[in-house]
Amino acid sequence: MEKTENLREGFTTGACAAAAAKAAVMLLCDEALPATVDIPMRNGGRAAFAVNAAAPRPGAASASVVKDSGDDPDITNGATVTATVSWMTDGDITFGAGEGVGTVTKKGLSIPPGNPAINPGPRDMIRAAVREVTGRPVHVELSIPGGDVLAARTFNPRLGIVGGLSVLGTTGIVRPYSHPALRESLRCTLDVALGAGLRRVVFTAGNIGTGAAMKSLGIMKDAVIEVSNEWGFMLDCLARHDIDALLVAGHPGKLAKLPAGEWDTHSSRSASAIPFVRHTAREVMGNDVENANTVEEIMESYSGAARTKLADALAAKIATAVAERTKRRFEVAAVLVNMKGEVTGSCGGLDGWTKTK
Repeated sequence: MEKTENLREGFTTGACAAAAAKAAVMLLCDEALPATVDIPMRNGGRAAFAVNAAAPRPGAASASVVKDSGDDPDITNGATVTATVSWMTDGDITFGAGEGVGTVTKKGLSIPPGNPAINPGPRDMIRAAVREVTGRPVHVELSIPGGDVLAARTFNPRLGIVGGLSVLGTTGIVRPYSHPALRESLRCTLDVALGAGLRRVVFTAGNIGTGAAMKSLGIMKDAVIEVSNEWGFMLDCLARHDIDALLVAGHPGKLAKLPAGEWDTHSSRSASAIPFVRHTAREVMGNDVENANTVEEIMESYSGAARTKLADALAAKIATAVAERTKRRFEVAAVLVNMKGEVTGSCGGLDGWTKTK
């Protein structure tokens, strides 16, 4: 997705943390603190940040910066990023997680379990900013008040990051679109699942498929990855890994788009699944439902064995399309559900999935 024109860029949480850390270290060094501090950016430029608040403490100092994400729909826009710094007797720069900053608990991320969820990019930015002030060993603790509440609305709980937000940012700049950020979060979710040693993975579009996978098949939550509309991207990511099997689960209103060649299933970026479902109904049942407004309406127009026959046929087409997309590197099964989360049809052996606990 290209950058949207005429939208204002902002700064990442990592860049704000670097600016706050530099301001705090200036206080720690008894330097006069200006109203703004500027820091080196990873693209070679520099950026200035207003210091929101700063205060010396016994043996330490703290300063904060209010995050401005520009016109990007970032839930952390307006959050206060605070750095509290203190001298160490040896070493380089170490990092700590204060209020609202998470801790990594699972393998598969760029930071090992047990460490503050401060990504490598922000760590590098903080080091560079601090080293413009002092060469002495410094401990930097980051906090984001209210970050634990905000984190519940992110992928962090699924990634095994507990207690708050991640401090993110590759370049330090937030460009006003969210598609790449979503893809990166989804990719990280997959990495965490595989890092836990899973060999059988479940992809769903959202809550309906996830609920059915867990309730009807007894699959553990950590094996289920909600890919949203990013089927093509996530299947391509998965195809680069060595696994045993993939199960795709969800409503045919989404999943039937896949064999129709729609790998981004967002309603604004893909065609309706209704024509494909009607075509399959004509193939399998010898008739279809004219003037149907939704795929659910088509499926509900059949009952009993007829509905199962159509759902099984759709599941087979979906499984085949996914297998071809992933170059048949692993076994693929598919399960279709209705809007109530009840299983209506399937393709592929499902016995092994009930043991994924």
